Amino acid sequence: MTEKELFIALVDNDSIHPSDAIILLEGDGLNRYAEAVRLYKEKLAPKIVFSGGINQPDYGSYPVEQVLPLILAEGVPREDVILELKSLQTKQQSEEVLNLCEQNGWKKIILVGSHYHQYRAFLTFLKTAKDRNSDLVIYNSPARNLKWFADNPWGSRVECLEAEFVRIENYTAKGDLATFADAIEYQKWKEQQ
Repeated sequence: MTEKELFIALVDNDSIHPSDAIILLEGDGLNRYAEAVRLYKEKLAPKIVFSGGINQPDYGSYPVEQVLPLILAEGVPREDVILELKSLQTKQQSEEVLNLCEQNGWKKIILVGSHYHQYRAFLTFLKTAKDRNSDLVIYNSPARNLKWFADNPWGSRVECLEAEFVRIENYTAKGDLATFADAIEYQKWKEQQ
């Protein structure tokens, strides 16, 4: 098994444990918020952080003004939703969310992206945590049950997945992401926490 294959298996099958916050990464239309709400209702964390200030529906990024009412309609109290609207891409999201973790003393978070985006998001957050010498525990809980071949304005998720691994390769070469080996070692460490 290659490092890449092992990394994919570990992210896809991550164990989720009670945490301090659920991090809902904007994107993929309105298809991620339900996973954050599910985790919240299962009492896996007392807060949901909506992260991202992009408004590009053709790219799958809907503004908080459209997503927040859906979260609240599911019964999540407004005081349990934190808005992080400064970030405009995944690296900025990782930086802003880690700032929130430091400010609030959060030690564990659950990261919610889409199944195709989760790999790069996790590597991005892990790199930011490593750069800050943070011992933050990051669990992966991507939105699932999403159609892989649906023709979304931003492309099918199969096409998005292929593009994500090209980005992973490019951003890793630039030093913006943790490596697959880093993530595997991190998962070993995480299991001991």
